[in-house]
Amino acid sequence: MAIKKIIAIASAKGGVGKSSITAAIALNMAKTSKVGILDADIYGPNQHILFNIEHLKPKVILKKDKKYLEPVVTKDIAINSMGFLLDETKVAIWRGPMLSGAIRQLMNSTLWGDLDYLFVDMPPGTGDAYLTVASEIKPDFALLVTTANKLAVHDIQKSIILFNKLDIKMMGFIGNNIANIQETNDFGSIKELGISHISSIPFNLDIYNSNLDNLPSCFDDISKSIEELV
Repeated sequence: MAIKKIIAIASAKGGVGKSSITAAIALNMAKTSKVGILDADIYGPNQHILFNIEHLKPKVILKKDKKYLEPVVTKDIAINSMGFLLDETKVAIWRGPMLSGAIRQLMNSTLWGDLDYLFVDMPPGTGDAYLTVASEIKPDFALLVTTANKLAVHDIQKSIILFNKLDIKMMGFIGNNIANIQETNDFGSIKELGISHISSIPFNLDIYNSNLDNLPSCFDDISKSIEELV
């Protein structure tokens, strides 16, 4: 079993559409590549909801007295998420070591098989989860998602600084027009840090409502950019 490239998709601020963008990129790239998603947002996992597979559970496989999880496969994408394992009526209240342990176990206990790309849907912020992903999962690249909102642009610079300190290469960033307004921010402060602007995603009602069956053409361009950058 081998994973050729691991790409962390991150944002410092919640609510910028990171999980939806992760799912959309994975769907588009699954047309020609073997793709998986690790939902590392332990506190607010969403991938199982986005793909309408809340009712499914990873199959438990016993190998040499060790338990492994077989990811749920839907739309040709292998997915594992804490959302499959947590009781929906309970909230995960975990401190740093427990959070890190959960991410580590989710990654290492999953039988991913052979993948061209594993996308890691990161939690917002720049805390213990980032350190765990960097040290345990060791992504090859990070791809950032932001809106044109002043606070989101400001906060994403924290992710850039952290990824630089962790020696994780950055592919660039995606601007997401989640608010359906005319964007006036040219993301200059992000570009000044040497981060490439991969694409801007116009407001799309289907994506906004978590209907990912009809993706706009910009995701073809994003997929091409990822293929070129790896």
